[in-house]
Amino acid sequence: MSVISSTTDTEALTLTFVAEFDAPVERVWQVWEDPRQLERWWGPPEWPATFERHDFTIGGRSNYFMTGPDGEQSGGWWQITSVDAPNRFEFTDGFVGDDGEPNLDMPITTAVVTLQSRRDGGTVMTVTTSFSSLDQLEELAAMGMVEGMTAAMGQIDALLALPS
Repeated sequence: MSVISSTTDTEALTLTFVAEFDAPVERVWQVWEDPRQLERWWGPPEWPATFERHDFTIGGRSNYFMTGPDGEQSGGWWQITSVDAPNRFEFTDGFVGDDGEPNLDMPITTAVVTLQSRRDGGTVMTVTTSFSSLDQLEELAAMGMVEGMTAAMGQIDALLALPS
């Protein structure tokens, strides 16, 4: 099923994705918690991610890079700010420079991920990214964030079909 909607709210400065999966909340949580599973879907298919660090605890840091079809790499980082397993977590998300350190010239966003059980045992996942300005939202949208996240999250169904 994957992504069923994406909504850009320019007044609230948010971008929200809603996806549905035919797997229980605990299983969907694993695709965020386990870095090897996260690598299999974070980033669009043509830009797969490699997580060099993934400390999925409050205050924990994640460092990753995505590799494009021509070998170009783009790095990012997360700082986990809240964890309520297996239903919700929050993180700050940013880009890294060539030195591997946060690139403060690029947008830094916050994301909230919620997982809710459906009556049939499946899961509704909502990912809401908040921006500090309309310029930031528009910059990341122009970079393909909506299409990239939709394609990335579209890979989760196949991952959930594998044994955990």
